[in-house]
Amino acid sequence: MNKEKRAEMLGKEKISKALVTLSIPAIMGMMVSAIYNIVDTLFVSSLGTEALGAVTVVFPFFMLISAFGMTFGTGAASYISRLLGQKNVQRASQTVIVAFLSSIFFAGLFTVFGLNYLDRLLSLFGASPTILPYAKEYGLFIISGSVFTMGNMTLNNMLRAEGSAKMSMIGIMLGAVLNIILDPIFIFALDMGVKGAALATVISQMISFGTLLGYYLLKKSFVEFRLRNFVFSGEIYGEILKIGLPTLLRQGLASVSMGMMNSAAVAYGDSAVAAIGVTSRIFMIAFYVIFGFSQGFQPLAGFNYGAKQYQRVQETIAVSVRWTTIYSVVMAVIYAVGATPIISVFSSDPNVLTIGTKLLRYYSLIFPTFGFTVIYNSAFMAFGKAKEALVLSTARQGIFLIPAILILPALFGLEGVLLCQPIANVLSFALTALLARRIRTELKDLAANEAIVKEKLVASS
Repeated sequence: MNKEKRAEMLGKEKISKALVTLSIPAIMGMMVSAIYNIVDTLFVSSLGTEALGAVTVVFPFFMLISAFGMTFGTGAASYISRLLGQKNVQRASQTVIVAFLSSIFFAGLFTVFGLNYLDRLLSLFGASPTILPYAKEYGLFIISGSVFTMGNMTLNNMLRAEGSAKMSMIGIMLGAVLNIILDPIFIFALDMGVKGAALATVISQMISFGTLLGYYLLKKSFVEFRLRNFVFSGEIYGEILKIGLPTLLRQGLASVSMGMMNSAAVAYGDSAVAAIGVTSRIFMIAFYVIFGFSQGFQPLAGFNYGAKQYQRVQETIAVSVRWTTIYSVVMAVIYAVGATPIISVFSSDPNVLTIGTKLLRYYSLIFPTFGFTVIYNSAFMAFGKAKEALVLSTARQGIFLIPAILILPALFGLEGVLLCQPIANVLSFALTALLARRIRTELKDLAANEAIVKEKLVASS
């Protein structure tokens, strides 16, 4: 799709068709990533409960790495989509190179820090003495590949912001498919165990990174990707960080809270830690579809908000909430009914099966609210509303979840550990509903003014 067609699609195409065009590639890419996580978990689970627990313990590290990439990626994407709506391609080009180089710099810092404090961090994130040796083997490779993970997150989001959703999908899918292929080779054929799983991930991320970067270097993108466009601009960094920081806090708090969950669960044995890890990955399949859809929603909403086409913005939100809510209800029913057989695919450990089944059903109870919550959170990010985006980004995994982890396990034991996330999600939904009411009122007023201006233009002509 050339530049003119992308702009036409974002600004004039029928909303439902534009959403499908933008979101389907993102959903497919995210689904492949989710399937990779599931397949990876299946391979690692064959190595035993301790190895499965190790992957669970290291996963917060991977989320933290992703958080920094998402900081620059989502922050830049929000600004880029609004700039393109205003037809300011030069500033958008400057934003792309600033975000990319900044993410690479922070990846280097994270790698040095993570490798120096690996043992302490793993213990802090819930590694028991039996899990720790496996976690160290896995974590060493994951942290060493930080530059590719962060770079991918940044490039993916910026490509979607300009309407290049298919290229973003190709980059994600290529890495995930390659990972699925390499896992059994490194884990079993080369007898590398959990180290093999981690090495497969890093190599796959590197190939994906090269593919996405190549798209920019071959000058196929809407914007120019040139080092000479780099400017140390307070305005650009301010725009990136006002949306990126809420993302960093959300992902960072998710990493911290996941580590705290593992630490709370480790008191009930390695099986409890493994069950939480398995359930989280199963749940990702459903969640990633909504997250992928929101990645298609965001550039469409941001472009039209920047272009002051508020009626299109309202329609984009309404259609998106309706579609994602219907999907969420269907998936909640599937998970609730099939919880036991689904968990049994990943482990024959009776404790993992019991704990995982209960947790998956708890998640299913609150999943119907996810579509609404994610779409409005994405809307605030797309509009550049930093305050609301910050509050919502930190609510589910921080403001509500961390206190729940500190309180509920002490009161209800393992049952309290399992209830932490569902309760945090319910409270986050309530907060989102409150803030959503305000933005709906604002958009209604802006759309009314937009209609009046159009009527005057028609009358004057």
